Amino acid sequence: MRLISLLVAGGALASCTTGPPVPTMRTAENEHALQALVAGKVAQAPLSCLPHYRSEDMRVIDEETVAFRDGPRRTYVGHLAGGCNHLGRPGYAIVTRKVGTTDLCRGDIARVVDTQNGFTVGSCVFGDFVPYYLPGA
Repeated sequence: MRLISLLVAGGALASCTTGPPVPTMRTAENEHALQALVAGKVAQAPLSCLPHYRSEDMRVIDEETVAFRDGPRRTYVGHLAGGCNHLGRPGYAIVTRKVGTTDLCRGDIARVVDTQNGFTVGSCVFGDFVPYYLPGA
């Protein structure tokens, strides 16, 4: 009886664990969209915060990547740690809440919201932002 109890407890505990995160496979279309945004631009050292950003110039690439255009000569590519479920699908939007600063920084939490119902369907954390500059900018 004790053996059965241990097996049941072990099975229950094992079902609560998760494996390592599986990286999102970027579709050819999404990869093309990202390459179009950084075409001709040179990657610089990653930044922990965007110096400024305009959410209306944000482009979702996939569940792990967003890009912020800063005019035609500069684009910042942000990586989302662990990805944001449903991000990039029709009817979903990313929402950030800023307190005390307008900068978007590594560690800031983003929520994914179902825009039709207003429900939060996921969340994720921003990682570093890689700036891409057009030479001569």
